[in-house]
Amino acid sequence: MPVEMTRVRFEELVADALDLVPEQFATAMNNVVVLVEDHNADDPSLLGLYFGIALTEREESNYAGVLPDRISIYREPLLEMCDSEDEVVDEVAITVVHEIAHHFGINEDTLHALGWG
Repeated sequence: MPVEMTRVRFEELVADALDLVPEQFATAMNNVVVLVEDHNADDPSLLGLYFGIALTEREESNYAGVLPDRISIYREPLLEMCDSEDEVVDEVAITVVHEIAHHFGINEDTLHALGWG
């Protein structure tokens, strides 16, 4: 049975997860916004998605004027996969770290090998 949680509470959990990011990584994040959305229209089971140009791919000469990268955290599938609020807290933190890692250019294979898949 999915966990019931208000959108405001879920957004607080995402903010708490962002607060857990070590300072050297938080300050290195550049031109990225984190959003909470209900679900991904193309893949409703997706927990999160990074959309943008990873820091490792950016070139100063052609990056000016680019809209911010987006990290979307999808509320409904995260709540559906969890049995308790504590589990939601853990899964939100894992998802936030996972998507931030993509911002830093870390690919899926490496994330899985590190246990953040």
